[in-house]
Amino acid sequence: MPDQAFTIANRVIHQLLRDRRTMAMMMMVPLVVMTLIGLSFPQGKMLDYIAPALLATLALFFSFLLTGISFLRERSQGTMERLMASPVSRLDIVIGYLFGFFIFALTQTLIILLFTIYVLDVHYSGALWQIFVFQIVVITAAVNLGIFISTFARNEFQMVQFIPLIIIPQIFLSGVLWPVEQMPNYLQWLSVILPLTYAVDGLRNIMLASKSLLDVGFDLLVLIGFAIIISILAAITLRKGAAG
Repeated sequence: MPDQAFTIANRVIHQLLRDRRTMAMMMMVPLVVMTLIGLSFPQGKMLDYIAPALLATLALFFSFLLTGISFLRERSQGTMERLMASPVSRLDIVIGYLFGFFIFALTQTLIILLFTIYVLDVHYSGALWQIFVFQIVVITAAVNLGIFISTFARNEFQMVQFIPLIIIPQIFLSGVLWPVEQMPNYLQWLSVILPLTYAVDGLRNIMLASKSLLDVGFDLLVLIGFAIIISILAAITLRKGAAG
């Protein structure tokens, strides 16, 4: 990572660590959500089947929400304007914020994963470390997506409105609730461009079918490609302030 990007990431990490209320919410909210989900599925086999899709969806949702709102706050406070007035490239800024937010998104995802497996007692077939590695790729794509989408919002209310536009359609079209193959053809074509489709497919293959990371290589490559493209778009569309 370039020195400038590392400096930006370090500042983001320390700033979030100083916000104790935000840190507490980041740790507690995923646990509350997963507890409610676990209580809603009394039959173990049903929860085992839905768990991969839930892990992928929650990783995408929480990472997107955390990054989008935090990045928007940086713009509204004038931090972005000061950074862009300095000799720092747009890509360095995006990479720095990506790494800074990634640490917290990774922590949330690890908490959800361990809570799901060891507290909710979800059974899985694949290797735990491979599940975690796959989730790392998912949250990388989600963090980049949050940075990119936040550039189009001028306040937190507008950022929240992007959730039903960006996240909820993916839940319905990515095989979370029912197989993509059972959808109309035009919806199947739409699901092809959604990152959650590949996140759900990959995690299900690892957790339910004992597949390895090599077996889900296509899903990984798509998610990595998505993350790279979105990060470049975020750098191109980056704006100085919340109104700029």
